[in-house]
Amino acid sequence: MRNWMDLNGDGEIDSSEMMFAGEMLCTSREEHEALFGDAGDFEDDAKDDFEIDAMAAGLDVDELERMNPDDRTEALEEAGLDPDDYDFD
Repeated sequence: MRNWMDLNGDGEIDSSEMMFAGEMLCTSREEHEALFGDAGDFEDDAKDDFEIDAMAAGLDVDELERMNPDDRTEALEEAGLDPDDYDFD
């Protein structure tokens, strides 16, 4: 059986294949930053992540975005979400 990380099929796993495999296995922005020094494409998903988390917690995304920061923080905390995980700039 061929190793799944041997992307070019040459029987050896080179540094490019190792890096690509590492990126495929990253499951969070923090993990990607720790391994590669940047957020990779996780930055693009931040708004989607917020919307999914907020809707799963029963919160209205549009209403949260219009709230003043203190009320929004309180609403997120009451829903069990960490306000520091989301950027509203």
